Amino acid sequence: MAIPLIQQFRVGAYLVKQRLKGVERFPMVLMLEPLFRCNLACSGCGKIDYEDSILNRRLSVQECLDAVDECGAPVVSIPGGEPLLHKDIAAIVSGIVARKKFVYLCTNALLLEKKLDQFTPSPYLTFSVHLDGLEAEHDRSVAQKGVFKRAVSAIAAAKAKGFRVNVNCTLFDGASADTAAQFFDFATNELGVEGVTVSPGYAYERAPDQQHFLNRQRTKSLFRDIFRKGKGKKWRFSQSSLFISFLAGNETYRCTPWGNPTRNVFGWQRPCYLLGEGYASSFKDLMEETEWDRYGTGAYEKCADCMVHCGYEATAVADTFAHPLKALKVALRGPETEAPMAAEIPLEKQRPAQFVFEGLVKRLSEKLAAE
Repeated sequence: MAIPLIQQFRVGAYLVKQRLKGVERFPMVLMLEPLFRCNLACSGCGKIDYEDSILNRRLSVQECLDAVDECGAPVVSIPGGEPLLHKDIAAIVSGIVARKKFVYLCTNALLLEKKLDQFTPSPYLTFSVHLDGLEAEHDRSVAQKGVFKRAVSAIAAAKAKGFRVNVNCTLFDGASADTAAQFFDFATNELGVEGVTVSPGYAYERAPDQQHFLNRQRTKSLFRDIFRKGKGKKWRFSQSSLFISFLAGNETYRCTPWGNPTRNVFGWQRPCYLLGEGYASSFKDLMEETEWDRYGTGAYEKCADCMVHCGYEATAVADTFAHPLKALKVALRGPETEAPMAAEIPLEKQRPAQFVFEGLVKRLSEKLAAE
């Protein structure tokens, strides 16, 4: 099972608690970025294109644990950058696990085998290894040969020591249903990982390559083609069945940006993990002062093509809670691939994009330097 029963139970109990308390907006997954520095330079990444003064910054162990406590989400995803470059990453993970939060440590796995002994296997810890396809596709994605083989070796080593491992995969424009299906077969049957976290690429404002991100219609068509080829193959995804169905165009969802709040070296990022248009000094300020209605598909031009899990998984989880039989049907039968797609959100009233990130980063860099 891609998501362990204990995690399903604890997340479900958390969701029920929020509903009973009448809380309208609450986090499901904390995106904790302790650094932006990475040992790869992927063309689709918008997290590494900073000056060295920013790339050299780190959140301390205490800052990370304070963010976990302040946010209260039951799941913590640790992306980057490359988290294993942080000298205190084992202490950060240990502190989160001690709080009985479920940790997904996202890594390109170049350092994983070397650092495995710093960690202890736990049902609360999953290594989420970045693989954007089979060897040719992945090595091209990360712009370096040999990375796929090292990642596969690290996955085997981690599994041999009793760690939970999944893979996270981003599909870009140009991906084919055949190669994606072959990769999901490989991940399920040969790698034997717990599951696959899959998402369509989204055009980060600062990403070096802006030409290979999927638009919304292309995303739906691609995933329908992939899931047709997956009928009966029992691929395991580390996501809700309704999010998978959403990717195939079967749900009209609006994103839930507060479901996956981000804490990084600048503070609490507004409005979401993918868009940086401001920062709050506290989680409380993020939730109470962000103008959430100004963002999302149909509301903001930058969000028009986004179908990424960090925006829509929380929406799908809420829908699962509201309609469990619908979610169970998709889980048992797989997503619909032949019926007409669900209605799309109209874009006529979306406000135009504002490209404010460069100026924002400059101001924040000056502030950090002064401090």
